[in-house]
Amino acid sequence: MSRFLFVVPPLVGHINPTIGLGAELAARGHQVAWVGHNDLIRQLAGPTVTILPCTAATADLPDRPADLKGPAALRFLWEQVLIPLADAMAAGVRNAIKTFEPDLVIADQQAIAGGLVADELGLAWVTSATTSAELTNPLASMPKVAAWLDELLHAVRARIAGGRGVADPRFSPYGVLAFTTRELLGPVELPHERVWLIGPSISTRPSSSDFPWEWIEPGRPAVLVSLGTANGPAGARFLSTAVDALSSLEGEPRAIVVDPAGWLDTPTPEHILVRSNVPQLELLPHLDAVVCHAGHNTVCESLWHGVPLVVAPIRDDQPIIAGQVVDAGAGVRVRFGRVTAAQLTKAVESVLAPDGGFRREAQRIGKSFQAAGGIHTAANHLEGLAE
Repeated sequence: MSRFLFVVPPLVGHINPTIGLGAELAARGHQVAWVGHNDLIRQLAGPTVTILPCTAATADLPDRPADLKGPAALRFLWEQVLIPLADAMAAGVRNAIKTFEPDLVIADQQAIAGGLVADELGLAWVTSATTSAELTNPLASMPKVAAWLDELLHAVRARIAGGRGVADPRFSPYGVLAFTTRELLGPVELPHERVWLIGPSISTRPSSSDFPWEWIEPGRPAVLVSLGTANGPAGARFLSTAVDALSSLEGEPRAIVVDPAGWLDTPTPEHILVRSNVPQLELLPHLDAVVCHAGHNTVCESLWHGVPLVVAPIRDDQPIIAGQVVDAGAGVRVRFGRVTAAQLTKAVESVLAPDGGFRREAQRIGKSFQAAGGIHTAANHLEGLAE
């Protein structure tokens, strides 16, 4: 029996993939614990998991201005979010390692305190790459930005680990769990040979949703619109545009619009259902298309079920993931801030078309995900390292 410690940031999309993997390891008889945002992990993973204290990780992350894009958004992400988060989590991660004495640390790519502290202490550790964007070396064409980021990482290593250790905290030399496959990632050169393309982490998750399943009609197309945790005026505009677009679709397919912030306060047609949250994994097998912001988890969960996409990336890794979807032939891309109802209607119609090829390519990628093994393959890799 081995002991595995997950280090995760306070971000739903980065915690969720570890839940199924942790459950798989526990089912094999191992001891598993998390360090991160206690309440959020508990909400997502359930009441019985072991969570070690990391008070600093519970602070709310700063909101980014909606107009930040490109290098400015990247600078904000690292300077205002990820580096301060690493500084804040370092003591909690160190104490968790001392208390739990893990055989292996699994550190999320954006919880870099995990990799830095494990590297300093000489522990075996693995990177959890819940999005494939970093695997594409997005800064290759921006050497000055890459050098700036290297300086940031060097400085935070000096503060957290006294300058000890040499590994890039985003890519453990012991191994990188990448929740994707070549069929979606494309022919990019990977950072090193121990990057394992395992496919997405698909497993049962706790759900308190009271979704009205009888509303979905067998044989009638169904579309989901979700922007993940994105909100604000730009999100409100997109959801409103989506309602207009779905209202004019021929045949009035069933449409579910996820509106967690309550931006949509006007009546919608009977074939459009607005919900604050939905059990997404349970809903996907009943869907024919997904309209989303190109978040990696939503994209991969949709493709796992062979559901084609309309992607409207906002920032961060989303334009890269959207590009992968389009290049793979599994969806259509629209402009998040400028798409019109007519354009969105056309995009949804194209992915719903039975002869458009989008569903076929989505199913092809989904088969590659299932063949890759997901949490079972990941658990095999982790057991091998721990032993």
